[in-house]
Amino acid sequence: MFDLADRVAVVTGASAGLGNRFARVLHASGANVVVAARRAGRLAELADELGERIHPVQADLTDGEDRERVVRVAVELGRLDILVNNAGYASTQPAESESLEHYQRTMDINLHAVHHMCQLAGAVMIGQRSGSIVNIASVLGFVGSAPIKEASYCAAKGAVVNLTRALGAEWGRKGVRVNAIAPGWFPSEMTQEEMFDDESGLAFIESNAPMGRAGREHELDGALLYLASDASSYVTGHTIAVDGGWLAR
Repeated sequence: MFDLADRVAVVTGASAGLGNRFARVLHASGANVVVAARRAGRLAELADELGERIHPVQADLTDGEDRERVVRVAVELGRLDILVNNAGYASTQPAESESLEHYQRTMDINLHAVHHMCQLAGAVMIGQRSGSIVNIASVLGFVGSAPIKEASYCAAKGAVVNLTRALGAEWGRKGVRVNAIAPGWFPSEMTQEEMFDDESGLAFIESNAPMGRAGREHELDGALLYLASDASSYVTGHTIAVDGGWLAR
């Protein structure tokens, strides 16, 4: 049920953190994985380590032509079965003084690139009458981030949650499923310095998560494989929170 042999997947933001883990999980389940990110060296290291069925593509996900190229590489492998929209960006800024440039960058990576990648992959998948898109949202797409100042990130991730609903409904009769994962607090390059390396940040997570701790790297594997594979063949338009109970508070 979770076997991905002979399927072609794309993972964005795969050079580190959650995206790197997602690529490894899909590869271990048999998929050919196109890994896309800006840091070509990191992608090459991943390909050297895992060997066959890893296809690195250096790409800036804020660039439309780069996004098109990533999808084209997958299609040249024969088909496109899975898209994991993982590339993201966050930086704390007080809402009252956030610059337009910072807001635009946050939206470009976390929402606009996701929408365009869905559009590009969706067109291929509709032609095949099959495919699964997994958007990486966030619990901050459902609740505010305060006292952490990330209003624009919350706005972008909230839009991803509803984009997932809309596309899941629109493409359901065309054989394409669109779902999302909303991680709670997991260690990553984006969160390490401000949350996990800071005593007050880690205390905030541990005191507010009902399970009393942050997520561990492997704890997103099951949700990813479920949504990417035939195990979720009758599931579309949903966002699965993997958050230690954060949204249940």
